[in-house]
Amino acid sequence: MKRKKVKRLRHCGINPPGFDRGQIKFWLYLIPIAALMIWPIIFQVTRAFMAVDELFLWPPRLFPRRPGFQNFNELFSLAGRQAVPITRYLANSLLVAILLVLLSLLISVCAGYVLSKKNFRGKKLLFAINTIALMFTPAAVAIPRYLVIVNLGLLDTFAVHILPMLAMPVGLFLVKQFVDQLPDALIEAAQIDGASDYFIVRKIVIPMISPALATVAILAFQMSWGDIATSTQLITNESLRTFPFYVANIVDPTNPHMVAGFAAAQAGGLLILLPNLILFVLLQSRVMNTMAHSGIK
Repeated sequence: MKRKKVKRLRHCGINPPGFDRGQIKFWLYLIPIAALMIWPIIFQVTRAFMAVDELFLWPPRLFPRRPGFQNFNELFSLAGRQAVPITRYLANSLLVAILLVLLSLLISVCAGYVLSKKNFRGKKLLFAINTIALMFTPAAVAIPRYLVIVNLGLLDTFAVHILPMLAMPVGLFLVKQFVDQLPDALIEAAQIDGASDYFIVRKIVIPMISPALATVAILAFQMSWGDIATSTQLITNESLRTFPFYVANIVDPTNPHMVAGFAAAQAGGLLILLPNLILFVLLQSRVMNTMAHSGIK
């Protein structure tokens, strides 16, 4: 009997492969927390298919009685009354998101590798500045950021969507912490064999820090896909603005179509939510690995 119990404990470990009665206490905590976290997502999804009269009911309903695609139809019909089509806003958002993700990954990998595996004067100071930058929210640096953009001549250009956001302190921090865990002997062996830094980063570093890169990609995508401030504060050319700005603008109280715009905004909010949700679901296991190992050296 004792041997069976020891064998069972060995198979269970910290996280048993199947159901175990010891997991019940964790489920009692996790299920309510999961319900609270998924509530806003369900609320956003269902409201996108609600009729206009149901959206203004109090108390609000979770599920529509007459679900339909009228909000999506209204979203595209409101866009048809403007000079710039909705496809232009969507194309701008998609292009900005793709470019920002790719460039952020490139910069984070190269800078993280240099700060981790290269020795040069000022290395610790640069990383300390990057760490201090983690404490500042975008609102705290809005004015100096605006002045820099004006002096660089980026105001009212497409590049203003991308260049100011390429500085991602959290991305550099996560990537450097992962590169720190790579053995120096592995890098030195590659250098002895004649490998260049470009080859080392592409063939050794990137495959081994893929969880951190997945996290940086998600953060960069979320930052760009939902950005409204850039289109509002730094751009006056309507054709250069992005989809989140359009969705926010159709619920403006000065808009004569505000009631219909409120219903259309629910559909637009769902279109903004879905790419973020799908990307996180696909990469969430790598994100969890990043959070678990980013502080371990």
